Amino acid sequence: MKYKATEQILKIIGDKSRIRNFGVIAHVDHGKTTMSDSLLASSGIISPSVAGQALALDSMKLEQDRQMTIVQANVTLLYEKDDKEYVINMIDTPGHIDFTGRVTRSLRAIDGAVVVSDSVEGIMTQTETVTRQALEERVRPVLYINKIDRLIKELRLPPDKMQEWLLEIITNFNRLIDIYAEPEYKEKWKVSIQDGSVSFGSAKDKWGFNADVMKKKGISFKDIYEAYSEGGDVKKLAERAPLYDAVLGMVVKHHPAPDVAQKYRIPKIWKGDLDSDIGKALLNCDDNGPAVMMIVNMTVDPAAGPVAIGRLFSGRLKDGDRIHLIDSKREGRIQSVNFFMGNQREMVGELAAGNIPALLGLEHARAGQTLSSVSTVNTFEGIQYVSEPVVQIAVEPKHPKDLPRLVEALNRITIEDPNLVVKINEESGETVIAGMGVLHLEIATALIADAKIDIVTSQPLINYRETIRGSAGPIMSKSPNRHNKIFMKVEPLDEKIAEMIRNNTLNEYKDKKEVAKILKDAGWDGDEAKRVMRFDVRGNVMVDGTKGVQFVQESTDSILSGFDDSMKEGPLAREQVRGCKFTFHHFVPHEDPAHRGLSQLGPASRRACTGAMLLASPVLLEPTLGIEVRVPQEMIGNVAGVISGKRGKVLNMEQKGVIHIISGEIPASETFDLSEVMRGQTAGKAMWNTHFKAWTPVPNSILLNVIADIRKRKGLSPDIPKPDEYVDKE
Repeated sequence: MKYKATEQILKIIGDKSRIRNFGVIAHVDHGKTTMSDSLLASSGIISPSVAGQALALDSMKLEQDRQMTIVQANVTLLYEKDDKEYVINMIDTPGHIDFTGRVTRSLRAIDGAVVVSDSVEGIMTQTETVTRQALEERVRPVLYINKIDRLIKELRLPPDKMQEWLLEIITNFNRLIDIYAEPEYKEKWKVSIQDGSVSFGSAKDKWGFNADVMKKKGISFKDIYEAYSEGGDVKKLAERAPLYDAVLGMVVKHHPAPDVAQKYRIPKIWKGDLDSDIGKALLNCDDNGPAVMMIVNMTVDPAAGPVAIGRLFSGRLKDGDRIHLIDSKREGRIQSVNFFMGNQREMVGELAAGNIPALLGLEHARAGQTLSSVSTVNTFEGIQYVSEPVVQIAVEPKHPKDLPRLVEALNRITIEDPNLVVKINEESGETVIAGMGVLHLEIATALIADAKIDIVTSQPLINYRETIRGSAGPIMSKSPNRHNKIFMKVEPLDEKIAEMIRNNTLNEYKDKKEVAKILKDAGWDGDEAKRVMRFDVRGNVMVDGTKGVQFVQESTDSILSGFDDSMKEGPLAREQVRGCKFTFHHFVPHEDPAHRGLSQLGPASRRACTGAMLLASPVLLEPTLGIEVRVPQEMIGNVAGVISGKRGKVLNMEQKGVIHIISGEIPASETFDLSEVMRGQTAGKAMWNTHFKAWTPVPNSILLNVIADIRKRKGLSPDIPKPDEYVDKE
């Protein structure tokens, strides 16, 4: 059946109106992957008898053990509606927030999203996060409310009350569209029962319906209620109203074909000239234009090597084509063009625009890159990841002979997951992996273990940040030869501007005037806004405040190198600096260029930045995680006790059926043994997840101890340096 489907699919995809690219997004544990399995079963790709338990898209052993989706999986389905066959490319995404980088990239490849929500829990924080991300990418959402059986079994709601309850969820979902959608899509994209853009069902029991199915099959909420009452037959319900009909019917009806979607999505996600030939080909999803594809996911096949999966926005790709990897300015040759069916790759030889190809042979390709048959194409706008790595561990092989295999395994993992950062400490030679949370690192180390490499890992370490609360300067620092003087001021940077710098948004504006206008709107002096010397990726900025001083232009690089160094290592604990605005206030250089080179001005600039920070009430920031715990009522006190015992706060509690949801925040440094403590206190009845929330000041009561510990670990003297070690007197 599968091979027949492959042939059928290749015939159909010549007609763009019969292609749909959609993704499944949701809060963790709301049933996305179980739903996706039911859709697969409808295509004859996995046996209908195991759909729902097979978790076919969770192909990693780890995912099946943990019953959670970590990587996104791609699949191509065949679906018939009103005697017309459609090819549906589906991407299942992770719901756990540690993996949101993967969700963000998946959204780039799709035009529609099925948002899955639990009928009892409704719209949760992560539902909101992923829906917001989808709307920012101009991806059209529809809603599937899962686990309807819980309303009957747990809440004991009769049919009329079920409908009231569900209308409340739909209203909350439309509120998100009101908040996050752009004006022209707010009304158009709201979901409603009447037009069939909301479906209800139970993925576990494989049934589902929406208004269109109700009309066609004559099904009502009363039938659902009866199916779960005594003597009811849920299996019969699944035969009468199979889940795939409701969900795929909704996708075909409400999600756009690729040629329709690209007309409004390309202006948002591609910053090139829309009137150019390439721009027109992208807008029109033109098979005859240059090939332009964005890679959204990399997997490594043990036999075939790296596989680059992404959305082909224009042109065609064929076996043997030479292409340009635009971001890394490299060339490559495609060995083989494939697409996915289930978690199997099928070789197809050629695919045209609007599809999601899987390409073999491109060893230098990476997720997030643009590839094209022409070298002059603009890349797709940089993807903004929701969080940054906050926890790290050192890893080393148990047996030194395994070092090359460890390096290879780490290389593969970072190809597949760009949100994982691997650094080799030049001094100690140790390998450090940084991730979004303890769970993210657990997964990474389990993947290494899967490659049959015995490793030893250190205790997890938290990455801290440094910033300032006050202002200081201008202060003066001299160069090592005492012949040059640099004067520097520092003040806190507006958080909105810092965020734009971290997301690289300001660097994308080629026109200095545009940047100056944004800074002016944020309250900067107009002249100052034009004199930015450097936006530092951590969210800091250096401004030239000198007036009529000699040799500034030719000394800029040396001065910026000192600024860069001091941003990598702040004064308190040599942790990265964020949210600071430095003004290079004045400069007294030596006349002779031999006395004012990089070896003199770099250290002077670094000392000036560090000295100014030490006088501006420096603070150490720690990563704080949001935590959401689902527990039975009798365990609420225990969970609140666990959170407050770990320097955390409970912010909200709400009841959803028999389950209570506790939301709070907790410092990342307190989460290393959270699993054991939470299990012990709740007899294993708590389900929880954490996500990066904010950088918050370390409390004064423990600040000096934390700084001393970090400094000791880094081989520094335990005491924070004094400002007069950096600030010179005239």
